[in-house]
Amino acid sequence: MTIQFSTKIFPHADLHSAKQLKSSLAILLGQATDCLILGYSKTHLDDFGASKPKPGLLLELDRLLGGSVTHAKDLGDLDGKQASTCLLRAEKSWVPNGVKVKRVLLVGLGDLTLSTSRNLNAYAKLARATLKNLSSTTIKNAVWFVPSFSMGHKADFLAEEVRLTIQYAGDQAYRFGVRQPAMKFKAKDKADAFAHLTFAGNDDCAQDLKAAVAQGVAMVEGMHLAKDLGNLPPNVCTPTYLGKTAQGLAKKTGLKVEVLGLKQIEALGMGSFLSVAKGSETPPQFILMRHQGGKAGEAPIVLVGKGITFDTGGISLKPGEAMDEMKYDMCGAASVIGTMYATALMKLKKNVIGVVPTCENMPSGKATRPGDIVKSMSGQTIEVLNTDAEGRLILCDALTYVERFKPKAVIDVATLTGACVIALGHVHSGLFSEDEELVSALTKAGQASLDTVWRLPLDAAYHEQLKSNFADVANIGGRPAGSVTAACFLSRFTEKYKWAHLDIAGTAWKSGAAKGSTGRPVPLLINYLLEQK
Repeated sequence: MTIQFSTKIFPHADLHSAKQLKSSLAILLGQATDCLILGYSKTHLDDFGASKPKPGLLLELDRLLGGSVTHAKDLGDLDGKQASTCLLRAEKSWVPNGVKVKRVLLVGLGDLTLSTSRNLNAYAKLARATLKNLSSTTIKNAVWFVPSFSMGHKADFLAEEVRLTIQYAGDQAYRFGVRQPAMKFKAKDKADAFAHLTFAGNDDCAQDLKAAVAQGVAMVEGMHLAKDLGNLPPNVCTPTYLGKTAQGLAKKTGLKVEVLGLKQIEALGMGSFLSVAKGSETPPQFILMRHQGGKAGEAPIVLVGKGITFDTGGISLKPGEAMDEMKYDMCGAASVIGTMYATALMKLKKNVIGVVPTCENMPSGKATRPGDIVKSMSGQTIEVLNTDAEGRLILCDALTYVERFKPKAVIDVATLTGACVIALGHVHSGLFSEDEELVSALTKAGQASLDTVWRLPLDAAYHEQLKSNFADVANIGGRPAGSVTAACFLSRFTEKYKWAHLDIAGTAWKSGAAKGSTGRPVPLLINYLLEQK
């Protein structure tokens, strides 16, 4: 199921203005839609419930809807609490007043006032409640009047709120198998009837609203692609499949895609990457995706995604329990491919490059052994103490490769360590960087998308754990601070540019009954790219 999103502008419509309230409501209620969505505050309800009701949103709405608001209040369905919803259904009394909407969904904003500091978490709560209400009915289309939720903020935070609403709507509508006709997949649950959401605004927010909807739609397309890639079985989503997927995007968008095979990877001297790939009969791929939306010669932002399409642990074999979830070890790659797709759809006016080293980590007679020493593209030698610490071995060569782009910044994304799950659970992705500007930008982007990160240390002292008696560096530093030492390992290959590492091992997918890819951190990366100057 895919929800369609659109915009509609009603010049001068303003429910906060006493002068324009009546005409604005009349116009909105005159729309031919299954449902009109309006936000109202506790103040609106108090004014309406006074012994002598004060003129305002609910009083005027009650007049046009023939007393429906009063009836709902008397039944206790209208309480004004934050994220509470009250659905009013069309009655004969609505018709004489020119009302064409079939339903009005009133969403409580709680105690929010014009002076209330903005809280995106509070908005997210009411957005989720609204979308849940829509999906639980036979409503097929709805008009969401955005300024009624703004409480005087106008366009200041509109873009983030609209993108977040579309993000949640896309999450709610996602069904695996819809875009894979070759998969004989029968959906477990029936798709929602809800199929079209129109974001309505006024001339004050028209430009911002249209841009935000376009950005949100592109972001959801990127998230859906990332989810699909993550959820596909590993016998389908191989390194070759990822390469063909990227090439397919080049045909649909302006992306320039190049996929390097085994011989080309060997010619580049990526011995560390190849040490992981050699245990599998499936050949590795090195995927390059370029979006040239900025000025010629402008330094690009580079995204690097770990693409282990299945991770057995190699010779350091993982326990059998839940090993099927190791198909998600390519979610870093999936998120980079999804972000690049969204970037192209938005026609973002920046230069962005996506890099995906991808292979399987399998045990065989050719597989790398614990104790082997391999030579990376950078020339540094690595003692492989544990073949299940393979993500860093493919990423380090990719991080060396991207030096040639003279990047503005490099962000690698990887389901890198179980230690990060122990440290942060499934709430925040781990963020590692010594560049304060990059840390600040990624943290802000995470807050704006509620795809959050938490900074972890990169102190020089942790590098002591990576010392080897036989090579320049060991690929593991023992159990203590496992996610930190993994990031420290990667940092040794990033000294020529600004760099950040995102460990998404705890956020890229869910286990249990809700098993599936989350599409994170596509929202974080998109918000970061949008804010870059």
